[in-house]
Amino acid sequence: MSLQRRVIVIAAATLAALGVSAPLHASSKAACGSSGYTYAGVFGSERASGVGATLTALSPPEVIGGHVAAWVGVGGQGQGRHGSDEWIQVGLSAFPGTGASSLYYEVARPGATPAYHELETGIMPGTVRRVLVSEVNGRPGVWRVWVNGRPVTDPIFLPGSHRAWVPVATAESWGGGGEAVCNGYRYQFDRVRVVREAGAGWRKLTSGTSFQDPGYRVLVRGAGSFLADRADGSSEPVRQTFGTGVSR
Repeated sequence: MSLQRRVIVIAAATLAALGVSAPLHASSKAACGSSGYTYAGVFGSERASGVGATLTALSPPEVIGGHVAAWVGVGGQGQGRHGSDEWIQVGLSAFPGTGASSLYYEVARPGATPAYHELETGIMPGTVRRVLVSEVNGRPGVWRVWVNGRPVTDPIFLPGSHRAWVPVATAESWGGGGEAVCNGYRYQFDRVRVVREAGAGWRKLTSGTSFQDPGYRVLVRGAGSFLADRADGSSEPVRQTFGTGVSR
Protein backbone atom coordinates (compact mmCIF):
# COMPACT_ATOMS: atom_id res chain seq x y z
CA MET A 1 0.00 0.00 0.00
CA SER A 2 1.31 3.43 -0.91
CA LEU A 3 2.32 5.66 1.99
CA GLN A 4 2.36 8.79 -0.14
CA ARG A 5 1.92 12.22 1.38
CA ARG A 6 -1.03 14.54 1.07
CA VAL A 7 -1.08 17.80 -0.91
CA ILE A 8 -1.13 20.12 2.13
CA VAL A 9 2.27 18.89 3.29
CA ILE A 10 3.82 19.24 -0.14
CA ALA A 11 2.37 22.72 -0.54
CA ALA A 12 3.90 23.75 2.78
CA ALA A 13 7.25 22.22 1.86
CA THR A 14 7.18 24.04 -1.46
CA LEU A 15 6.53 27.35 0.29
CA ALA A 16 9.50 26.72 2.55
CA ALA A 17 11.74 25.89 -0.39
CA LEU A 18 10.76 29.14 -2.04
CA GLY A 19 11.32 31.15 1.12
CA VAL A 20 7.62 31.95 1.62
CA SER A 21 6.14 31.81 5.09
CA ALA A 22 3.12 29.58 5.65
CA PRO A 23 0.23 30.68 7.94
CA LEU A 24 0.87 30.22 11.64
CA HIS A 25 -2.51 28.63 12.30
CA ALA A 26 -5.99 28.00 10.98
CA SER A 27 -8.93 29.70 12.63
CA SER A 28 -11.23 26.70 13.12
CA LYS A 29 -10.75 23.71 15.40
CA ALA A 30 -11.55 20.12 14.49
CA ALA A 31 -11.32 16.88 16.46
CA CYS A 32 -9.21 13.90 15.46
CA GLY A 33 -10.72 11.77 12.73
CA SER A 34 -10.19 11.49 8.98
CA SER A 35 -10.65 9.02 6.13
CA GLY A 36 -7.66 10.56 4.35
CA TYR A 37 -4.14 11.63 5.27
CA THR A 38 -3.19 13.64 8.35
CA TYR A 39 0.29 14.68 9.47
CA ALA A 40 2.37 15.90 12.40
CA GLY A 41 6.01 16.69 11.70
CA VAL A 42 8.59 19.16 10.48
CA PHE A 43 10.19 20.24 7.22
CA GLY A 44 13.46 22.04 6.67
CA SER A 45 13.94 25.56 5.42
CA GLU A 46 16.55 24.70 2.75
CA ARG A 47 16.85 22.19 -0.05
CA ALA A 48 18.97 19.21 0.95
CA SER A 49 20.70 16.11 -0.38
CA GLY A 50 19.67 13.94 2.54
CA VAL A 51 17.66 13.63 5.74
CA GLY A 52 17.83 11.15 8.60
CA ALA A 53 16.48 10.52 12.09
CA THR A 54 16.36 8.01 14.89
CA LEU A 55 12.77 6.70 15.05
CA THR A 56 11.05 5.02 17.99
CA ALA A 57 7.42 3.99 18.44
CA LEU A 58 6.97 4.73 22.14
CA SER A 59 3.69 2.81 22.41
CA PRO A 60 1.79 0.26 20.31
CA PRO A 61 0.15 1.98 17.32
CA GLU A 62 -3.66 2.04 17.46
CA VAL A 63 -4.72 1.55 13.85
CA ILE A 64 -8.48 1.42 13.40
CA GLY A 65 -8.33 1.69 9.64
CA GLY A 66 -5.71 2.39 6.98
CA HIS A 67 -2.25 2.82 8.48
CA VAL A 68 0.05 5.02 10.53
CA ALA A 69 3.70 5.76 9.84
CA ALA A 70 6.73 7.78 10.88
CA TRP A 71 9.23 8.61 8.17
CA VAL A 72 11.90 10.88 6.74
CA GLY A 73 12.19 11.71 3.07
CA VAL A 74 12.24 14.18 0.21
CA GLY A 75 9.99 14.93 -2.76
CA GLY A 76 6.25 14.37 -3.01
CA GLN A 77 3.13 14.72 -5.08
CA GLY A 78 3.71 17.02 -8.04
CA GLN A 79 7.33 17.64 -7.03
CA GLY A 80 9.00 15.79 -9.90
CA ARG A 81 9.72 16.98 -13.41
CA HIS A 82 6.73 18.43 -15.26
CA GLY A 83 4.60 18.11 -12.13
CA SER A 84 5.05 14.35 -11.76
CA ASP A 85 4.91 12.53 -8.44
CA GLU A 86 8.39 11.70 -7.22
CA TRP A 87 9.75 10.93 -3.78
CA ILE A 88 11.82 8.66 -1.59
CA GLN A 89 11.17 7.98 2.10
CA VAL A 90 12.02 5.47 4.83
CA GLY A 91 10.48 4.82 8.22
CA LEU A 92 8.12 2.80 10.39
CA SER A 93 4.60 1.75 9.41
CA ALA A 94 1.77 -0.06 11.16
CA PHE A 95 -1.56 -1.53 10.06
CA PRO A 96 -4.73 -2.79 11.78
CA GLY A 97 -4.53 -5.90 13.92
CA THR A 98 -1.01 -5.57 15.29
CA GLY A 99 0.75 -3.57 17.98
CA ALA A 100 4.07 -3.90 16.21
CA SER A 101 5.62 -1.85 13.41
CA SER A 102 7.35 -2.61 10.14
CA LEU A 103 10.42 -0.94 8.70
CA TYR A 104 9.83 0.16 5.12
CA TYR A 105 10.99 2.40 2.34
CA GLU A 106 8.98 3.79 -0.55
CA VAL A 107 9.99 5.20 -3.90
CA ALA A 108 7.84 7.05 -6.42
CA ARG A 109 9.27 7.52 -9.89
CA PRO A 110 7.68 9.77 -12.53
CA GLY A 111 4.88 7.97 -14.35
CA ALA A 112 5.05 4.86 -12.15
CA THR A 113 3.01 3.58 -9.22
CA PRO A 114 4.76 4.25 -5.87
CA ALA A 115 6.59 1.13 -4.71
CA TYR A 116 6.37 0.16 -1.02
CA HIS A 117 9.13 -2.17 0.20
CA GLU A 118 9.08 -3.86 3.62
CA LEU A 119 12.49 -4.37 5.19
CA GLU A 120 11.61 -5.73 8.64
CA THR A 121 8.48 -6.73 10.54
CA GLY A 122 7.55 -7.25 14.19
CA ILE A 123 9.32 -4.17 15.53
CA MET A 124 8.06 -3.71 19.08
CA PRO A 125 7.52 -0.40 20.91
CA GLY A 126 10.74 1.04 22.30
CA THR A 127 12.89 -0.40 19.51
CA VAL A 128 15.14 2.21 17.89
CA ARG A 129 15.92 2.39 14.19
CA ARG A 130 18.28 4.93 12.64
CA VAL A 131 17.11 5.70 9.10
CA LEU A 132 18.10 8.11 6.36
CA VAL A 133 17.84 8.82 2.65
CA SER A 134 20.68 10.57 0.87
CA GLU A 135 22.15 11.26 -2.52
CA VAL A 136 25.19 9.24 -3.48
CA ASN A 137 28.37 11.29 -3.36
CA GLY A 138 29.46 12.23 -6.89
CA ARG A 139 26.20 11.03 -8.48
CA PRO A 140 23.63 13.86 -8.47
CA GLY A 141 20.05 12.62 -8.47
CA VAL A 142 21.01 9.10 -7.37
CA TRP A 143 19.75 8.13 -3.90
CA ARG A 144 20.10 5.32 -1.39
CA VAL A 145 18.25 4.32 1.76
CA TRP A 146 20.28 3.59 4.90
CA VAL A 147 19.29 1.83 8.14
CA ASN A 148 21.51 1.76 11.23
CA GLY A 149 24.47 3.03 9.22
CA ARG A 150 24.24 0.49 6.40
CA PRO A 151 22.77 0.86 2.88
CA VAL A 152 19.66 -1.28 2.32
CA THR A 153 18.97 -0.42 -1.33
CA ASP A 154 20.83 -0.24 -4.58
CA PRO A 155 21.36 3.28 -5.99
CA ILE A 156 18.02 4.76 -7.09
CA PHE A 157 17.91 7.39 -9.82
CA LEU A 158 15.25 10.10 -9.45
CA PRO A 159 15.44 12.52 -12.40
CA GLY A 160 15.64 16.20 -11.51
CA SER A 161 15.97 15.49 -7.80
CA HIS A 162 19.43 16.91 -7.12
CA ARG A 163 18.97 19.39 -4.25
CA ALA A 164 15.44 20.03 -5.54
CA TRP A 165 13.49 19.33 -2.36
CA VAL A 166 13.36 20.30 1.29
CA PRO A 167 13.73 17.49 3.86
CA VAL A 168 10.68 16.19 5.72
CA ALA A 169 10.40 14.23 8.97
CA THR A 170 6.83 13.41 9.91
CA ALA A 171 4.28 11.05 11.38
CA GLU A 172 1.21 10.31 9.31
CA SER A 173 -2.16 8.62 9.56
CA TRP A 174 -4.29 7.41 6.67
CA GLY A 175 -7.88 6.61 7.55
CA GLY A 176 -8.41 4.03 4.81
CA GLY A 177 -10.62 6.12 2.54
CA GLY A 178 -13.93 5.10 4.15
CA GLU A 179 -15.42 6.37 7.38
CA ALA A 180 -13.37 8.85 9.37
CA VAL A 181 -11.19 7.20 12.00
CA CYS A 182 -8.84 8.48 14.67
CA ASN A 183 -5.74 6.33 14.47
CA GLY A 184 -3.30 6.64 17.34
CA TYR A 185 0.49 6.77 17.42
CA ARG A 186 3.30 8.08 19.59
CA TYR A 187 6.52 8.47 17.64
CA GLN A 188 9.79 9.92 18.90
CA PHE A 189 12.11 11.56 16.34
CA ASP A 190 15.66 12.09 17.62
CA ARG A 191 18.84 13.29 15.90
CA VAL A 192 16.93 14.66 12.93
CA ARG A 193 19.78 15.55 10.60
CA VAL A 194 20.23 16.92 7.11
CA VAL A 195 23.09 17.17 4.63
CA ARG A 196 23.15 20.06 2.20
CA GLU A 197 25.41 18.39 -0.38
CA ALA A 198 26.26 14.70 -0.71
CA GLY A 199 29.64 14.07 0.89
CA ALA A 200 29.42 17.12 3.15
CA GLY A 201 28.95 17.05 6.90
CA TRP A 202 25.58 16.14 8.41
CA ARG A 203 24.04 18.61 10.87
CA LYS A 204 21.01 18.72 13.13
CA LEU A 205 17.84 20.13 11.62
CA THR A 206 17.37 23.30 13.65
CA SER A 207 15.83 25.58 11.02
CA GLY A 208 12.42 24.81 9.59
CA THR A 209 8.72 24.65 10.30
CA SER A 210 6.55 22.20 12.20
CA PHE A 211 3.02 21.30 11.16
CA GLN A 212 0.17 19.36 12.74
CA ASP A 213 -3.26 18.45 11.45
CA PRO A 214 -6.39 18.36 13.65
CA GLY A 215 -6.20 15.74 16.37
CA TYR A 216 -2.41 15.38 16.28
CA ARG A 217 0.48 17.41 17.66
CA VAL A 218 4.22 18.04 17.49
CA LEU A 219 6.12 18.56 20.73
CA VAL A 220 9.60 19.92 20.05
CA ARG A 221 12.04 18.49 22.59
CA GLY A 222 15.18 20.36 21.53
CA ALA A 223 17.55 20.73 18.62
CA GLY A 224 16.70 18.02 16.09
CA SER A 225 14.26 16.21 18.37
CA PHE A 226 10.45 16.07 18.59
CA LEU A 227 7.53 13.89 19.58
CA ALA A 228 4.53 13.36 17.27
CA ASP A 229 1.38 11.85 18.74
CA ARG A 230 -2.39 11.99 18.93
CA ALA A 231 -3.52 15.06 20.83
CA ASP A 232 -5.93 15.03 23.76
CA GLY A 233 -9.19 16.59 22.61
CA SER A 234 -9.04 18.85 19.57
CA SER A 235 -6.13 20.79 18.13
CA GLU A 236 -5.63 23.40 15.46
CA PRO A 237 -3.68 22.90 12.26
CA VAL A 238 -0.55 24.97 12.83
CA ARG A 239 2.65 26.07 11.17
CA GLN A 240 5.33 27.16 13.63
CA THR A 241 9.06 27.61 13.75
CA PHE A 242 11.03 24.43 14.40
CA GLY A 243 14.24 25.19 16.25
CA THR A 244 15.96 24.71 19.56
CA GLY A 245 13.06 25.80 21.74
CA VAL A 246 10.24 23.73 23.16
CA SER A 247 6.72 23.98 21.73
CA ARG A 248 3.44 23.36 23.48
